[in-house]
Amino acid sequence: MRFSVIEERMNSEKFIEFLKKLHQDAGKPVIVMADNASYHNSKRVQQFAQDNDNAIHLGHLPKYAPELNPDEQAWEHAKARLAKLFMESAGTMRRRVLGIMRSIQKQTSLVRSFLKLEGTIYASI
Repeated sequence: MRFSVIEERMNSEKFIEFLKKLHQDAGKPVIVMADNASYHNSKRVQQFAQDNDNAIHLGHLPKYAPELNPDEQAWEHAKARLAKLFMESAGTMRRRVLGIMRSIQKQTSLVRSFLKLEGTIYASI
């Protein structure tokens, strides 16, 4: 059985909009640690960050280092929970993934644990 989920893919323009909203919501300068997805390193994003250096500081994780990426830790946690569930349809799988991710989002101590990885120091946790 093949699952397909229709969703919008992230790109440079959407990432820039995310950064603008993040800065607006924070109301002060923000530091964003990004992985090496192509849209995080695009010329448009680099130019945007340079033009907004006092408001948004972009840092990048080392290439090929998923163990340092808190997002990867969250997905590993979610996958471990998903592995224990029966999926009768793609719709069920989608609902369960969203439910698990929302559950993780509400667990502040769990999210903080993803930011306290050995050998990784974040600006503020």
